[in-house]
Amino acid sequence: MSERTIQVDYVARVEGEGALQVRLRDEEIEEIQLRLFEPPRFFEALLSGRRYQEAPDITARICGICPVAYQMSACHAMEKALGIRVEGPIRDLRRLLYCGEWIESHALHIHLLHLPDFLGVPDAIALAKEHPAEVKRGLELKRLGNDLMRALGGREIHPINVRVGGFYRVPSREELAPLLPRLEQAREQAEAMVRFLSGLRFPDIQEEYEFVALRHSEEYPMNEGEVVSSTGIRIPQERFEEVFEEVQVPYSNAYHVVHKGRGSYLTGPMARYALNHDRLTPRARALASEIGLGPQERNPYRSILIRAIEVLFACEESLAILRRYRPPAAAWVEPPHAIAPEVTCAITEAPRGMLYHRYRIAPDGTIVNARIVAPTTQNQKRIEDDLTQVVRAGLHLPDAELAASCERAIRNHDPCISCATHFLDFRVERLPR
Repeated sequence: MSERTIQVDYVARVEGEGALQVRLRDEEIEEIQLRLFEPPRFFEALLSGRRYQEAPDITARICGICPVAYQMSACHAMEKALGIRVEGPIRDLRRLLYCGEWIESHALHIHLLHLPDFLGVPDAIALAKEHPAEVKRGLELKRLGNDLMRALGGREIHPINVRVGGFYRVPSREELAPLLPRLEQAREQAEAMVRFLSGLRFPDIQEEYEFVALRHSEEYPMNEGEVVSSTGIRIPQERFEEVFEEVQVPYSNAYHVVHKGRGSYLTGPMARYALNHDRLTPRARALASEIGLGPQERNPYRSILIRAIEVLFACEESLAILRRYRPPAAAWVEPPHAIAPEVTCAITEAPRGMLYHRYRIAPDGTIVNARIVAPTTQNQKRIEDDLTQVVRAGLHLPDAELAASCERAIRNHDPCISCATHFLDFRVERLPR
């Protein structure tokens, strides 16, 4: 018997840094720890003492990939406290802005981070040499998503045009008109992307996920909806902390979030799709069926297909919004009354899953405290559970191959470790009994 330790300083093609330690004793799993070790950035503390109007701009700085999600969750929470109801064209523009973020985030993950795993190349540079058309298509889709965000948010990274109640300025129909033909082309590109990805080879794996996502009465969820799950949960957003809890683990700077009394769950594209398949556009639903996706998908490696279906959906949704758009009379909705001193919260669907914000607001509109629960924080325990299955099935592999298998399993979930604070150095310890 002998001890062996394998260390990979950083897992490639994920957002952020951290470590994974696997401890084996006589080829049995003794411990798996997903260690997110980057220091916390104290955004919740930064919000304390600031005016409620500042929350969208401050929280947008948490992530350069999905700033819209942070802005939207902050806006919705504050609007509940103010009694603001956003409807009509402003609501549509918010949804359009979110579509831009979904398109750019999913296109980035699919083509530059995840696809190399399936095509046997080490990175996006090598992928571009062997599959230039696919990478070019992915970059064009990402550029379109960025341009949607710029048109509505003022810029694509940390948008500056979003405010509580709506926008500081809304675009004219003429300003948005050039996006229509590009979106029509993007819809065709998204369909081609889905069909290309459907030809990949996937491991034959089925996981017993508890899916958790928002569900809206009419729409595929982005900004609004109840919290529902595949195990029968159906609660308003305000009851999130009654059902789910953050659990501190000694080896990570990020909390685990679990379903109380049950354990890990999965949020994100696979959960959204499983719980809202009937809310997709007919075209997206038909293409999903054509490539062999049923109403639910439990193979995490096939998550790349669902992200692609969501890109197609976002292109179609954007087209529908732009075709009916007429600028509103005002760019934002004024609050009907002073802010009520209360705890207020909201959840929206970031590209990677549910993003929960909760604020306590003082009578003068000052934020007393804040709590933000990112999607990757919610998925961290479930990723560890997936890794347990990967390690158990790969005990016979050399350490380098086992490490690579773990990295692939992690990338299935597109972790944004910068949001959750953070990933990946890999270590295996093989211990004698």
